Amino acid sequence: MNIDIGISQAHREEIAKGLSHLLADTYTLYLKTHNFHWNVTGPMFQTLHLMFETQYNELALAVDLIAERIRSLGFHAPGTYKQYVELSSIKEEVGVPKAQDMIRLLVEGQEAVVRTARSIFPVAEAAADEATADLLTQRIQLHEKTAWMLRSLLE
Repeated sequence: MNIDIGISQAHREEIAKGLSHLLADTYTLYLKTHNFHWNVTGPMFQTLHLMFETQYNELALAVDLIAERIRSLGFHAPGTYKQYVELSSIKEEVGVPKAQDMIRLLVEGQEAVVRTARSIFPVAEAAADEATADLLTQRIQLHEKTAWMLRSLLE
């Protein structure tokens, strides 16, 4: 069925492509954060264990919102590890880093998601896609705040 929501097919496709990268980044960061939640050790164990849990729960909700926006635009959302590895700017970790390195890696991941979300803005604005722009604004705000909170632990 033809989609007629006031956004051209070309714009919807370009936005969905960008959102697919955002979904891959978000899912990869979710997996990394969950991994670190399970495997963190050291004097800050309790604090980091709980903080990482809060963060991965938020990321789990976010992937659904992003995937549903892609579907609303008329495209299939990527949903396999293979696709996420190809699309994500965030790399998987080998082994289990020390707690301080986990924090640093999560800061880098949060900032990567911000950069990916920000890169989609020009096409969303050009298409007058307020729904995507709103989603991007919310994601950027949350990831910038989370990066700041994590960075504060390293000072």
